[in-house]
Amino acid sequence: MKAPFSAYLNGIAPKMQEIVDALGRDYDYVSLLSTDSVGFSVGMSQRNKSVTNETMTTERGAVVRVYRDGLYSEYAFNAFDPDDVGATVQELKTALDRQLAVLKATNTPVYTTGALPDEPLELFVEKETGRLPEDEDIESLVELLQGLSDRGMETIEGIVDCMVRTSSTHISKMFVSKNRFLRQSYVYTEGMIAAFGPNEEGEMKIASKGVSGLGGPEILDGLEGKLAEVAKLMPELLHSERIVPGEYEIITDPGITGLIAHEAFGHGVEMDMFVKERALGAQYLGKRVGSDLVTMHEGALCEESVTAYAFDDEGTLAGDVTEIDRGILVTGISDALSALRLGTKPTGNGKRENFAHKAYARMTNTVFDSGTDSVEDMIASVQHGYLLSGTQSGMEDPKHWGIQCIVAAGYEIKDGKLTGKVVSPVIMTGYVPDLLGNISMASTDRVVEGNGGCGKGYKEWVKVADGGPYLKTKARLG
Repeated sequence: MKAPFSAYLNGIAPKMQEIVDALGRDYDYVSLLSTDSVGFSVGMSQRNKSVTNETMTTERGAVVRVYRDGLYSEYAFNAFDPDDVGATVQELKTALDRQLAVLKATNTPVYTTGALPDEPLELFVEKETGRLPEDEDIESLVELLQGLSDRGMETIEGIVDCMVRTSSTHISKMFVSKNRFLRQSYVYTEGMIAAFGPNEEGEMKIASKGVSGLGGPEILDGLEGKLAEVAKLMPELLHSERIVPGEYEIITDPGITGLIAHEAFGHGVEMDMFVKERALGAQYLGKRVGSDLVTMHEGALCEESVTAYAFDDEGTLAGDVTEIDRGILVTGISDALSALRLGTKPTGNGKRENFAHKAYARMTNTVFDSGTDSVEDMIASVQHGYLLSGTQSGMEDPKHWGIQCIVAAGYEIKDGKLTGKVVSPVIMTGYVPDLLGNISMASTDRVVEGNGGCGKGYKEWVKVADGGPYLKTKARLG
């Protein structure tokens, strides 16, 4: 079935166009983004239970952006009188003019920027979904999740709790300007099972597996199989050893490959950082940053994942950008204003945490291309190293291009064979061009995952997805 576009947004569309047209008499550029997204979030464990109709991306509201005299201003609102558009326009104009007046009165340094282009375009997209979150039987879902938690307690060795967490969101967005009228509707869903247990030293270990994708709550049917995977992983973590720090040959599973993609060529090539001269990646455009096996794509069109939208929050159509082509950094990703300031083309990566937040250059799908090797051949080629699996967290320093990834488990490889020894946790560090430059093998398969979200620094959370094939490279582990 098609995910139906919001009846609320369809109903206010003529009024939103009236607001844009009225403001257009005073400003050189006007756009208005309206959102209406609904969903649910359910979490069950032995100790806590939560059911809510809020997720990371549920919202209802609007934000207007205007341009005049080289300056942009924005104002967000979530209520207006449809019978008195004139009053709404006056309220918006007063607030917007006040912002511009303060900048001028205080001589605040600003980026003087030209007007955004506004080519004519109409678009209406309703993506496929199996079910809708607003129609889901929450009582049955709660029963299912509680049952999974209970079975986890019965079947997983040494744990003190088993948490099952899910969410599903139906997103509708409408973008209106003088020449553009864009509407989209889609559903994404994610779920996770996590088990918690102390090892002999009293250190808490966490084993988790998840599902995610573009579509409705039907995606949560895959959680059943994830319970068995968690049951296998938990004993490995409980009986794991500490790694001896050093440089090793490593093979990354698709989850860790995605973590590298996200941290190495996510924030580091968000081009609003280029404008502010806060990213080393700007100096590497057209230069080698990886081996010939490294090709990376970014964009909402790369994969039908949790962030596969049709247009971004600035009315730019979604893209599929080749960031790295056989080891050469080709381009970064940008929001519309950063692209305008840099003289480049926007890539469809202008995203807001919600309607009341600023738009930044943000990741969507960040994915390594597949190679031609088998995982078996990759393992056979390792003299001494580890197969890394299980994303826990990561961070990057865009200014100096350092990377740090925390991995749940490393499976030792000696003389081309898995030894059965497991180390945990594993901290992988390195300089991005070195890490990618040492990639010598890549598998034929590819997986993209989209559980959780990503912040810009410590805030501005948005949905992202990342992944790729198994990769062989070298890194420092500790």
